[in-house]
Amino acid sequence: MLPVRSKSKPFKIIYLVLVLLLLYTPILYTALFSFNESILGGFSGFTLKWYEYVFTDSTIMDAVFVTFSIALLASLFSTVVGTFAAIGFFSMKKGPRMLWGAVNNIPVVNPDIVTGISTMLVFAYVGLGGGYFSLFLAHSAFCIPYVVLSVLPKLQTLNPQYYEAALDLGATPMLAIRRVVLPQIRSGIITGALLAFTMSLDDFAVSYFVTQGSDINTLSTLIYSAAKMGVKPYFNALSVMIFISIFILMLIINKRTDITELY
Repeated sequence: MLPVRSKSKPFKIIYLVLVLLLLYTPILYTALFSFNESILGGFSGFTLKWYEYVFTDSTIMDAVFVTFSIALLASLFSTVVGTFAAIGFFSMKKGPRMLWGAVNNIPVVNPDIVTGISTMLVFAYVGLGGGYFSLFLAHSAFCIPYVVLSVLPKLQTLNPQYYEAALDLGATPMLAIRRVVLPQIRSGIITGALLAFTMSLDDFAVSYFVTQGSDINTLSTLIYSAAKMGVKPYFNALSVMIFISIFILMLIINKRTDITELY
């Protein structure tokens, strides 16, 4: 068996390299040409003017503010709601817990375009315009299931006797949750918050449909709208900045997950 494995190892390496090239060549191309002096065509010289343009254009900076502020507010709100929802799921009996767990997983596996259209139709029915508050509600809604999925595994490792002991000692249920349960699942809560922030930051479909008919733009919807009128030279710089932001957040999430597994 060992010789077979050693012979197949070069093919595995080649396969891995090809997959990585397929995934990351467009990103590397974007990063390289974000420093290109020329608007179109080959690389004609190094420049930072497209990054300067991004930071000096008011429309882009407004979209940056909306994107990051919505991601921050939605992640905070969804973390609170998702954490207590996970605690509620965990306290149920097996049957209802499995049922509500399946309901919670539907938005995760549901195509983004379906979620976006459905949210737009609901908001239109209740008379909620496509403004900043609507965008906040939409992002909070699809981030909550990810927080639940991050917190539930930590709850499953929790010893329920600690919570019961706190109740026996006179603590109220809310005080027992705050002093006993939450500190022990803190790592899952933080991971869920970071994941929610990343999902909100990366979203396009939901933001596009929810903001129809308004002048609110996130970075993704702004790029999509501008691309209809042709390729803009600052697209590369803006895309690189978004990629770096999400990449750093994913590194933090993975690092926290590795530390959690050690303990």
